[in-house]
Amino acid sequence: MGKFVISKDKKGEFRFVLKAGNGEVIANGTEGYSSMASCKNGIASIQKNCTIANMEDQTVEGFETAKNPKWEIYKDKAGEFRFRLKASNGEIIATGEGYKAKAGCMNGIDSIKRNAPEAEIVEKLED
Repeated sequence: MGKFVISKDKKGEFRFVLKAGNGEVIANGTEGYSSMASCKNGIASIQKNCTIANMEDQTVEGFETAKNPKWEIYKDKAGEFRFRLKASNGEIIATGEGYKAKAGCMNGIDSIKRNAPEAEIVEKLED
């Protein structure tokens, strides 16, 4: 089972990552939050949107623009496949690492869909 891990960055802002059951990071939150409550709201947004989001594959020529909330699959400057999750307001709420193969990127999205909705929230605020 996955877990969201909240920590503080060097600026004192709250940030989170989603880890799979094996401890591997499968998604990153995209912003720093000034309070724990707003950070937890960001997590709740991922939990709510990850399973209902539409799919927009920008790696396919002539792709159709999907309605938010949505998963966007795209290629970065290095030619790797990446994803981002956008909330209903169009804000990017989660991103993933680069994958050499599109299948790996799709597996990352599936892992988030499986892990995020029921993931526990762990506060790791000290070293």
